[in-house]
Amino acid sequence: MDEDIGQSVVQLTINGESAAFTVPIRTSLSDALRDKVGLTGLKQGCEIGVCGSCTILVDDKPVRSCLMLAVQASGCRIETIEGLAGNGKLHPLQASFQRHHGLQCGFCTSGMVLTALALLRETPEPTREQAREAISGNLCRCTGYETIIDAIVDPDVMSDPEFANG
Repeated sequence: MDEDIGQSVVQLTINGESAAFTVPIRTSLSDALRDKVGLTGLKQGCEIGVCGSCTILVDDKPVRSCLMLAVQASGCRIETIEGLAGNGKLHPLQASFQRHHGLQCGFCTSGMVLTALALLRETPEPTREQAREAISGNLCRCTGYETIIDAIVDPDVMSDPEFANG
C-alpha cells in the first residue's frame, strides 16, 4: 500500500548528526526513527499519543513521535535517548534514574528521561510538584512514579558539570 502514496525526503539533525532519508509521506516520526535510522530507544506503546513512551525532543520540546509525521520534522533538531550518554558514561539524568531505581521494565524510561530533561533545561531546580506535572503525560506501570520524581529532583543531577553539556 505504501508504494501507492507519495514519498518524501526528510532532512534533519538527530543527536547532533545530519540525517536524510526517504519515507512515505504518512510515516510517523517514531516509525522513521526506528525503521530508517535504527534508533530503537524510543518505544512504541499506544501509538495514539497517550502513553508517552515514544517521547523525544524536537527543537528542545518533548514531542510524542507517534503523533508527528516524519515529514513534519524536516529541518528540526531531534534528540533521542541514544544521544544522551557519551564516552561510555551515562548522562547525569540517566545515572540519577539508575541511582534512584527510577525504572523497572524500562519501557517508559526513554520517554520519561527526555521529558525530565526538557523540564530541567527550563527549570534547573524543579519542585517535586513541577516534576510530577512535567511527567504527568508519561505512563509507567511499574515504579509508582516516586522513584522517578526522586531521580528528577536529585540535586546531584544539576550540579554535575556534564549536564551543562546537554
